[in-house]
Amino acid sequence: MTDLRAPLSHPGLFDLSGKVALITGGSRGLGRQMALAFADAGADVIVASRKIDACEAVADEVRAKGRRAAAIAVHAGRWEEVERLIEEAYAAFGRIDILVANAGMSPAVPAHEVTEQLFDSVMSLNFKGPFRLCSEVAHRMYQAGGGVIIATSSSGALVPAPFTIPYGGAKAALNAMTVSLAHGYGPKVRVNAISAGPFLTDISKAWPEEMRESADNALHRPGRPEEIVGTALWLASDASSFVTGAIVRCDGGMH
Repeated sequence: MTDLRAPLSHPGLFDLSGKVALITGGSRGLGRQMALAFADAGADVIVASRKIDACEAVADEVRAKGRRAAAIAVHAGRWEEVERLIEEAYAAFGRIDILVANAGMSPAVPAHEVTEQLFDSVMSLNFKGPFRLCSEVAHRMYQAGGGVIIATSSSGALVPAPFTIPYGGAKAALNAMTVSLAHGYGPKVRVNAISAGPFLTDISKAWPEEMRESADNALHRPGRPEEIVGTALWLASDASSFVTGAIVRCDGGMH
């Protein structure tokens, strides 16, 4: 927690030295970018995702920057695995100062073709699992004196998208959760969400060429994965010490 009696030091606003960060979906895309950026800012990082080899690869990148790292395989949509992840993270590092609930999936399917199984899978990974993870870690953070939680949301919760309705609904629920947790665990724990727009992550390889070159936003293009870093570092650090319960858009100006 920031000492409100002390003046903020601009050179150190984004310093994460001595912090421990847990990032789900941390083995690729936006999660990997955040893991490496947090390590550059001084944090030790726990990388969690389904494939342990991919997690270990990013953990090695973090270690190469002189920081401690751990890799944990997890299905972030299943409560029993989320609870195991929490236990293993605390066993490895003793605490979590920064949590990024980043794991998600967004299959594009016409509404009438969505099966119950697909609906449940999308809701579990994008809301059910993150709810359990964020609420349990928020409780532990509160008891320990403070912390920061960042949920990766999506412009799909704000801008109508006819082929990703369950995904948009799950992310809208995530947005509501963000505000509720901020009030429930404040003032010790800050909880915010990044409303991410289209980014050129692995999923973009399946997009038509036109979608990879342009986007319906003010910047007329999708984001590069590394462009999530500024927003994530700001929210994770004391630079955003008076920001909580916010849905911060990083989408190139979608409307």
